[in-house]
Amino acid sequence: MTTTEKEQSPRAAAKAARRAARRSENTVDGIPPFARLFPLGLQHVLAMYAGAVAVPLIVGGALGYSAGDLAFLISADLFVAGIATIIQSVGFWRFGVRLPLMQGVTFAAVGPMIAIGQSEGIQAVFGATIACGLFMIIVAPFFSQLLRFFPPIVTGTVILIIGLSLMRVAAGWIIDGSQDGAPPINVAFAFGTLLLIVLIERFAPPALQRVSVLLGLLLGTIAALFVPGMVDWSGVDEAGWFALVTPFHFGLPTFQVASVVSMIIVGIVIMTETTGDMIAVGEIVEKPVDRRQLADGLRADGLGTVIGGVFNTFPYTAFAQNVGLVSLTGVRSRYVATLAGAILVVLGLIPKISAVVEGVPRAVLGGAGIALFGMVAASGIRTLAKVKFNNKNVLIVAISVGVALLPTVAPTIYDQFPEWFTLIFDSGISAGAITAILLNLLLNSDEMRREHANDPALDAFDAVRGPAAVALVHPEAQGTGLIPVTLDPDLEQERIRDAAAEASLDPKP
Repeated sequence: MTTTEKEQSPRAAAKAARRAARRSENTVDGIPPFARLFPLGLQHVLAMYAGAVAVPLIVGGALGYSAGDLAFLISADLFVAGIATIIQSVGFWRFGVRLPLMQGVTFAAVGPMIAIGQSEGIQAVFGATIACGLFMIIVAPFFSQLLRFFPPIVTGTVILIIGLSLMRVAAGWIIDGSQDGAPPINVAFAFGTLLLIVLIERFAPPALQRVSVLLGLLLGTIAALFVPGMVDWSGVDEAGWFALVTPFHFGLPTFQVASVVSMIIVGIVIMTETTGDMIAVGEIVEKPVDRRQLADGLRADGLGTVIGGVFNTFPYTAFAQNVGLVSLTGVRSRYVATLAGAILVVLGLIPKISAVVEGVPRAVLGGAGIALFGMVAASGIRTLAKVKFNNKNVLIVAISVGVALLPTVAPTIYDQFPEWFTLIFDSGISAGAITAILLNLLLNSDEMRREHANDPALDAFDAVRGPAAVALVHPEAQGTGLIPVTLDPDLEQERIRDAAAEASLDPKP
């Protein structure tokens, strides 16, 4: 061995040891050093923050809440989102999928919650939320049987409807209570914010692109500071630096049957979305989710929703944008999500932060809302891309979207109907979901399912039976088998070499 080789070998050994240490850290159960753990957790918080605070702003604004009450709703939302994330990522007993998943309030519940709140009061919203969470906990082990009613054609249609229905909210923010249409300055700020988001996506580094909506809100608000009266942060001085989020702040919950039924429909949609997110993140981190883990994760969703109802907030689900972030960063540790959950809890206990968010100009929120709600609609279209669009499936989507948008384009259409009917159908989302489920059952018949029973694509020709359901109940399924695992190229080459070496040792026949 030469002198140079002797000098290099300890260095090479040290480098190999460091690589091995990094590999051992980068597992689902590994804990990275805090110097890496904190920025990674903060990144998850930034990626979800704009979406997380949007729902309390939408619901509270629609119900006419004061600035102080809106700030409280935001604090409660962040606080419970942190708790729900910790439950999902750390897990205890039969609760938690124990994967790097972030939890946040779902947009799917916005329409029904506004309808319930306007007719029955916010206490009925919290009561329906608690009932929805308990329903999710109870049915979690049996959800693979319910999942067959929510194939891609149904879930994609419902998610598309959610995005389209929420555009009315974005328009309301831009109009900001004006009786004569939107003031030109509001329209300018809304589309200026939207342009900023597009420019960030086009020209900013990848790390900033992932928080483009949040940066758009921030830069739009800074610009609005130069326009007198656009930014109202009068509540920031009054807000304290620390305050506990108290349960039942707005009074004890009430349980109205129609409200509970409406929210349970939303709960099934939430569970379907969460199933997809858990399957996706399990494949990304190369730890496929089995049926038992899926049930544990759905129970955690239900528990987070129950806690949400108790602490004055709304139903919780896994945030899809954070699943994408796990894929982008390549960091598999579930404790990154745990730390992000802890950051959310701390933010929820600092009312000044919530007051700052509440003071963001409505016009700026409207511009960001167009992007946010458009992303929701685009997610639905992406899900529908899995569907084989024969005439029947086109009809399912067309009629469901049409029925769902009736209350959006004509808000008084059901004013002469009984209260239980308006609670379910006035939101559009519940109406669209029910229509999509029934039409799918009617038009995608047993004969069609039998005809395409062996179709490997498992798209909407066998639409009553979704691909996730098949993976969960198939006796030979390993994990889920839905999303192919992309292995590290070096590891794959090593596996191929090992297989070749083993084959060369076998005696020839």
